[in-house]
Amino acid sequence: MTTPPFFIGVDVGGTNIKLGLVDDEGRTLAYSKIPTDEPSGPSSAMRRVAAELRAMLAEVGMTMSDVASIGLATPGTMDIDKGLMLEAHNLPHWFNFPIRHTLEEETGAPVVLSNDANAAAFGEYWLGSGREFKSMVLLTLGTGVGGGIIVNDSLVEGDHSFGSELGHIIIDYNDDARAIPTGQRGHLEAYASGTAIVKRTQEALDAGEKSSLTVRMKSGEKLTPLMVAEEAERGDELSLLIVMETAKYVGIGAVSLMHTIDPGAVVLGGAVNFGGADAPLGTMFIERVREEVRRRAFPVPAKKTAIRFASLGADAGYLGACGLARQSYLRDHQAPVTS
Repeated sequence: MTTPPFFIGVDVGGTNIKLGLVDDEGRTLAYSKIPTDEPSGPSSAMRRVAAELRAMLAEVGMTMSDVASIGLATPGTMDIDKGLMLEAHNLPHWFNFPIRHTLEEETGAPVVLSNDANAAAFGEYWLGSGREFKSMVLLTLGTGVGGGIIVNDSLVEGDHSFGSELGHIIIDYNDDARAIPTGQRGHLEAYASGTAIVKRTQEALDAGEKSSLTVRMKSGEKLTPLMVAEEAERGDELSLLIVMETAKYVGIGAVSLMHTIDPGAVVLGGAVNFGGADAPLGTMFIERVREEVRRRAFPVPAKKTAIRFASLGADAGYLGACGLARQSYLRDHQAPVTS
């Protein structure tokens, strides 16, 4: 059984573009994935997206006319009001492109544009780990650190389409604080991202710290966050220290967000989750985050704010894009209030 209206989510990544069709309850009715083929550019990609959407809809006996709205999630900086992708480091041929208008032209359906991390946050809020709360923060821990903020059903995007850049809150004010690739110092991303984990670990090894990581690296393996997690699980002291330090940094960032927004939950997503809730290391990691929150936050938010792992995984982006499309559609089609 399905409940109309129906919505499509398009989640653009550096390697693949994920496409999903959901009903009004958020149930996925169809799903597909196509290569991004970044060098061919965004115009080609949007043509291929439209063609794949039509094929996907045909498989479930629908056409584009059955779709109420499309949500489009893209990485990088953007001008949401104008529907522009401005700059995305993993899509270097996609600069200053009118992506919303292009997909609308290709599909004939209205398109709602959002940042990919913001869309993932809305997905967790609508259907995932934040669905029981009115307000929520998502921190995504991956190669970098991203995230999103929802307050009373509204995604925080800001006046300049730059809201909810949570990896760039400041957790270290010192002039010699760690720097992100663009040169700014003290950002959460410089301490808690996968890139930062590798850098901090390598610095410790270069300083002479003993670790089982050295054996694997000498055999030709590349140092990665996953390797650090694996060795931490096996009891390597340095690896476990790096994981717990990362949890501390995440906790510090979470407290700043809690004191600013007062969300019902802080949700941790992304690939760098140390196995998540089902792994002993993931459990240790999130409990260390909670410990830091209890130590630094005011008593009421420290006690009442849920801190948990995300539950939608890689589907959060397209589901959140669908949710944002749904929210926009319902807002535009609300019956007027009569006295």
